[in-house]
Amino acid sequence: MICADELGPVIPRTFPPAPAWSPDGHRIKAELDYSRGPEKTWVYGALRVRDGQQITMTASSRNSVFYQQFLQQIEDANPTGELWIVTDNLSSHNSLSTRTWLEDHPRIHHAFIPVGACWLNLQEGWWRIFRKAALAGRSFANPDDIEHATALATSQLNSRANPWIWGRPAPPTRRLRRRYVYTV
Repeated sequence: MICADELGPVIPRTFPPAPAWSPDGHRIKAELDYSRGPEKTWVYGALRVRDGQQITMTASSRNSVFYQQFLQQIEDANPTGELWIVTDNLSSHNSLSTRTWLEDHPRIHHAFIPVGACWLNLQEGWWRIFRKAALAGRSFANPDDIEHATALATSQLNSRANPWIWGRPAPPTRRLRRRYVYTV
């Protein structure tokens, strides 16, 4: 079983974020540099639940073409057995071109999670760890820097990967209280 999802858009910026307040107590004014132009980057991720290994891929768009390339990477990384991919029902996951591509790859099966239940996808928890390792506190000059940070963080996290288990561990067993017997 593989949990897959997209993260993004991750937008490069060439300056560190401004602090909220200046030393004299006034709010710092920073030039607005917001865009969703060609420099945005999406990160595709697939978590193999049984051993915690991750596959990531960066792309300039979130569409069926890049999703099919990502599925091909998943298939290449898992050469034997059937592949069940747990994912949300984004249009690129269920488009006509993706369904046609899946007909040529009978080992891959999709299992879509219900709308509004993203917490069922274990990939979401891995994204939290990934953001801390690859993106937190960093500024990127271009999409190549984001791709490099993604590859580096993925290899570091894969080196210490463990199986993922949905849910929380069982509570510890409760010890019985000692009973004191008083004799008169």
